[in-house]
Amino acid sequence: MEPKTIGLRGRARRLVAVAAALLLASFALASCSGGSASGSGDGAAAGGETLTIASVVDNNSFDRADLEIGHRVHYWMPVYDTLLVLDENAEPQPNLVTEWSYNDDATVLNLHLREGVEFTDGTPFDGAAVQANLEHLANGTGQNSYMAASIEEVEVVSDTEVNLHLSQPDPGLIGYLAVVGGAMASPKALEASSGPVGSGPYVLEAGRTTTGSQYTFVRNEDYWNAEAFPYEEIVVKPFQDETARLNALLAGQVDVGQIDTTAIEQAEGAGLEVTRNPVDWQGLFIADRDGQAVPALGDVRVRRAINLAIDGQSILDNLLLGEGELTDQPFNPLSEAYVPELDSYYSHDVEEARRLMAEAGYEDGFTVTMPQLQSFANYSPIISEQLSQLNIDVKWEQVSADASISEILSGRFPMFFFSLGSQSAWQDLRKFAFPESPWNTAKVENQELSALLDRVLEVPLEEQPAAMQEANRWLVENAWFAPFYRVNMLVANQTSVDVQLQPWNVVPWIRDFAPAS
Repeated sequence: MEPKTIGLRGRARRLVAVAAALLLASFALASCSGGSASGSGDGAAAGGETLTIASVVDNNSFDRADLEIGHRVHYWMPVYDTLLVLDENAEPQPNLVTEWSYNDDATVLNLHLREGVEFTDGTPFDGAAVQANLEHLANGTGQNSYMAASIEEVEVVSDTEVNLHLSQPDPGLIGYLAVVGGAMASPKALEASSGPVGSGPYVLEAGRTTTGSQYTFVRNEDYWNAEAFPYEEIVVKPFQDETARLNALLAGQVDVGQIDTTAIEQAEGAGLEVTRNPVDWQGLFIADRDGQAVPALGDVRVRRAINLAIDGQSILDNLLLGEGELTDQPFNPLSEAYVPELDSYYSHDVEEARRLMAEAGYEDGFTVTMPQLQSFANYSPIISEQLSQLNIDVKWEQVSADASISEILSGRFPMFFFSLGSQSAWQDLRKFAFPESPWNTAKVENQELSALLDRVLEVPLEEQPAAMQEANRWLVENAWFAPFYRVNMLVANQTSVDVQLQPWNVVPWIRDFAPAS
């Protein structure tokens, strides 16, 4: 077979797509209260034969270009297998790709594909299928199109081998291929207009599926790795209302679902198991780091003073009942950029914070406007009170729920409170550390930081984690953020189900569930 090279057009490089990527991992959890529950019905918990999952969101789409991480993996992962998978330590493992390797300068990724796999419409899984999927993702309008942004060309060497030619080294690419970046749909059904067609462990059963109410997946009898998925069928029910979701768990109508901190005691009292996964971090984004709107925020001493003035432990204990862990860095413990000692870089010290404010010439404080988000309304008075200790006067501007993300990302606010997901180090850095990053809302460019980020791409692969840790240290020392803590995402399940939490995702993946041994 002659090598075939197909370019991925420039639309894939729209970094604005990353903006929405965080909506899933961070905002969906904060905004999922309210609404009505989907009804219970057939597909209720049935031991080892059926696994019934209560989701906090409905499915958005089965179009391969529009797939999302976070909660919505429960809708597409049963059908669409991925090129790689991440294990319980976030380490990449073979799946549809059996071997992979980079060239010397990490600009070409060679992939060897599993042989003998077919999509459920009979189309073979091969190099052409990989090319079609990556091109469709890159040129689509989905929020995760950035996962193919570094791929300039897909070279189909043979049915079982492809080369991904990159515009520059991409430290996040391997991780992307284990989630949306590597999801494989049949090339004949990429848009899934007649339903999803994949090569995964399950098939969507249309006759027992009602949009907004219930999605039923039955076993794909021809799946190559059936032993990794012990359930005969998977049922996913969207429950946007927290109370309805909890009631379904308590009544045994569903096997597993996310709960709120206030429901832990009731859930455990009813015999449910509760597992914790600290994925998101919550805190202040000190966006105006150049001091264009609020000159005081351009002084690193003021930004450090804000970090010192916040009593994260008190907020964690009072608002989240202690369900989380304090941190001063925006990276999770399994991230390549994580530095353990940075979790406690800033101790709570109001007197030292006042000293820094005085040294910077802002002893009398200043006024800053922040968005009042409905999902975090209970945080506002606490933040105001703690910042008032530095004579910082917060003016809260009401923002409607449906405009929260767009208002924050507009760059209008010099500082704001939010909850942000943390995945792989490079994925996180692309979110907030570059001038064009969507969560660098003031588009601040710093030469020192830019040099550190450039170095990540210049050093050998084995030195990249250390380089990303240096960038992390710079971000903490220069107080681009004031993180409070990492929040525990809480998953409750019946004792008949074993649950393995998945790093970097707010809910376990389909392969993380099994009947209790």
